[in-house]
Amino acid sequence: MPDNDLVVVLPGITGSTLTRQGTPIWAPSAGAILRAIGTLGRNLNRLQLPDGIGDEHPDDGVEPGVLMPDLHVIPGLWTPIRGYTSLLTRLRALGYHEDHGNLLPIAYDWRLSNRYNARRLATLVEPTLERWRAASPDNRDARLVFIGHSMGGLLARWYIEHQGGAEITRKLITLGTPYRGAAKALLPLVNGVRKDVGPLAVDLTAFARSMPSLHQLLPTYACIDQPGGLATLTETTLPELDTTMTTDAQAFHHGLACAESARPASLAMTHAIIGARQTTVSTIHIIDGRAEPLDTIDGDNDYGDGTVPLAGAIGHDLPMDTNTVRRIIDHHGSIQANPYVLDEVEEILTTIPIRRRAPATVPVQLTAPDIVLVGDQVPITAQLPPGAREAIQITIVNEHERLVFSRRPSSTGGIFHTSAPALPPGGYEIRVTGIRPGSPVTPVTIPILVWDPTSVNA
Repeated sequence: MPDNDLVVVLPGITGSTLTRQGTPIWAPSAGAILRAIGTLGRNLNRLQLPDGIGDEHPDDGVEPGVLMPDLHVIPGLWTPIRGYTSLLTRLRALGYHEDHGNLLPIAYDWRLSNRYNARRLATLVEPTLERWRAASPDNRDARLVFIGHSMGGLLARWYIEHQGGAEITRKLITLGTPYRGAAKALLPLVNGVRKDVGPLAVDLTAFARSMPSLHQLLPTYACIDQPGGLATLTETTLPELDTTMTTDAQAFHHGLACAESARPASLAMTHAIIGARQTTVSTIHIIDGRAEPLDTIDGDNDYGDGTVPLAGAIGHDLPMDTNTVRRIIDHHGSIQANPYVLDEVEEILTTIPIRRRAPATVPVQLTAPDIVLVGDQVPITAQLPPGAREAIQITIVNEHERLVFSRRPSSTGGIFHTSAPALPPGGYEIRVTGIRPGSPVTPVTIPILVWDPTSVNA
């Protein structure tokens, strides 16, 4: 691939800072995630979108700032996410840099429709590409390369297929993108946010239900477990789920699928990297008006990245065992910082094979809650494949990378159970590795939030 292209980085939902008239209203930084959630809570009335917003901007003064550098999460809305510092650092080491004009990280208002943000994307990437091409004769054939994490991949796909981006795009690299949605997105929309994370002093339910983007993360595959079998969202109705917004979101995915099927080059230009082997909400069962998550689909456990199940991560009309995706053993909130993923991205950008000396051969399934209430222990389970006898190390670091917990748990049949003692409120990362240099155990990371729900008041 030519090395003179313009690389565009698009974060996922919640992955851009937001400001209003220059004042930050969503901007977590290292060690300040709880303060950021408090600021968000105090600005909910300004962030909630009006009914019928569709694919437009509400003209509410809210503007995107920069990509999140550090751990960030809105409790109950979506998965805790590590920031984008590692990804941007690797790209800069490869010679891509904002000051050079060939690296363009784009923050966007993740509340809004991906169609709206794709239109806005065109106004940013196309002039930048023209300037880059004009900067040197060597750049005259430069094109766009998108790297989209999570929902950022959906945004890039809509721009490419529906906003004219196909003609000037060379590659699309997606990291954990829910090509066919994620059942986990149903939980805040059906159950509300307040009920999921304890007695929240701030109720995020109305805010969540006002977001077109969150609806566009809903599954298109059959995900509702009913007595007669699995049903799609268009074949049934769910309590509290807005029919108009849901129908429009399904049409969004249908529009992507049709456009990509009609353009064979779409599949050839796409590099999909997904997380695998982690327990993941795959289907939903409605009990007494509440959405109860299930890790199985038709009795099978296909796993996923802890947020996006395999059924949602694989593109339209592709089999589950497709060879068109690269599977990495890690969680949704960490995949964009995973060293093996960064190697894969480097290979795609440079066409130079990058292989680590001791490639991982023992995948780890790591399970821990996204949100832990303050005062509670942190339950952690790691599982190795049958027959694997490797020892593992489980560590927890805080937002400042300070080690706060370390243990080498014993195994029972390849399953490791342990609990960390109650931790102070804040953001943390649970990490599993082997215990020796060159261990074949795959490093896996889960970002979590230790949350004091009484500390945030609207």
